[in-house]
Amino acid sequence: MRAMIRIIVLLNLKPGKSAADYERWALTTDLPTVNALKSVESFTLFQATGLLGSDQPAPYDYIEIIDVADMDLFGQEASSETMARIAGEFQDWATPTFILTRPVTGDAA
Repeated sequence: MRAMIRIIVLLNLKPGKSAADYERWALTTDLPTVNALKSVESFTLFQATGLLGSDQPAPYDYIEIIDVADMDLFGQEASSETMARIAGEFQDWATPTFILTRPVTGDAA
């Protein structure tokens, strides 16, 4: 069985973008659309609230966690017209970094 891929997205809102407006868009548009993809196990958005043991602000405004069960299907679904629109809107809101990950286990990769 193929391991699930977790995509971690670190993002900062673009200047002039409001956190309340972004969260409203994410809750009404981004999260439901991506969570409806057959390839996606789950998609969760977190607001960074600080750094543990420090008064310094977090280096990112938000973190997204996307658990993808099937990367091939995800690629197909991500190229749809709906997802292209969502991706374009997302790029208007934020400057993201997408990190692909795999779980580290004792099993051979």
